[in-house]
Amino acid sequence: MKYLDEYRDERIARGLAEQVAAVTTKPWVLMEICGGQTHTLMRYGIDELLPRGLELVHGPGCPVCVTPLETIDKAIQLALRPDVILVSYGDMLRVPGSSSDLFRAKAQGADVRLAYSPTEAVKIARSNPDRQVVFLAIGFETTAPANAMAAWQAKREGLTNFSMLVSHVLVPPAIRALMVSESNRVQGFIAPGHVCTVMGCGEYEDLVRDFRVPIVVGGFEPVDLLEAILMLVKQLEAGEAKLENQYVRSVSYQGNVPAQQIMKEVFEVADQKWRGIGAIPRSGLRLREEFGNFDANRVFDLGEFTVEEPAECISAQVLQGLKKPTECPVFGMRCTPENPLGAPMVSSEGACAAYYQYRRHAVVS
Repeated sequence: MKYLDEYRDERIARGLAEQVAAVTTKPWVLMEICGGQTHTLMRYGIDELLPRGLELVHGPGCPVCVTPLETIDKAIQLALRPDVILVSYGDMLRVPGSSSDLFRAKAQGADVRLAYSPTEAVKIARSNPDRQVVFLAIGFETTAPANAMAAWQAKREGLTNFSMLVSHVLVPPAIRALMVSESNRVQGFIAPGHVCTVMGCGEYEDLVRDFRVPIVVGGFEPVDLLEAILMLVKQLEAGEAKLENQYVRSVSYQGNVPAQQIMKEVFEVADQKWRGIGAIPRSGLRLREEFGNFDANRVFDLGEFTVEEPAECISAQVLQGLKKPTECPVFGMRCTPENPLGAPMVSSEGACAAYYQYRRHAVVS
């Protein structure tokens, strides 16, 4: 791909790794937030290029992985209704709920359709006026503008058979929750470049100030991540805590202002439960009252309930950077991408899936 080769150049990558080794004098724990970054780290063996004592742990940056069990169960409940067409991104179909998943619901006759854009769900609603169309709207700030636009378009057209089951999460509150945890080990963060493309860098300033933790916005290619790691280590070794932007080719300080405006018009900030982690204050988005007619929870009176994760699944500890997937006793045996116990094993951005694909023979005994 044009302009991409330089960010995968082995010579540049090894040079950056050598620089990291040269400036590292103490043990440090760094966390990348985005699941896409996790897969790059594992695929290219970047962690193996780093000096001993410099540890990379993996954060809750996979939207599929942190979607609550309750949301999956609600989606299955809706999909099994004969009057409903449930529209979802493909990577949600195999995510386990408490007793089933959308793939099995589809096999049982549920009308579950895949989409690459939320506006496809609006189109389906437009073409099926006699059916209720529900779009499973998940994701971080990256997907929120497009999902907001779907609700905005449905309201503009006066569609009465379209709604969204919303489970949006926000990155900065999750980092704050990690930092205030007594078990926190992280000393520096690689912030997710795709989120910052939408939201900009400014909202991370408070975290740097409040916790004196360095944060570097990073891209997704090997050179991006090695450069972000180098920037973090230099700060830590110098006793500094700053916000820096490695991903300057895509991220500006203010971000995509029109995208932020449509988000604010349709959504408002709310408390949100994260799968395996629990409720984090003001870490999610919900539809504003003006768009309440498009809230599937309200349309179908779904109510509230609580579901617990399988006891043997340690995904919560993986998502908080406390354990690696290979430390799970059922990793690669009872828990595989074909038979996942937790969402991080089935998601295309999940840490467990990354370790299964690239490191499953390195299981800790």
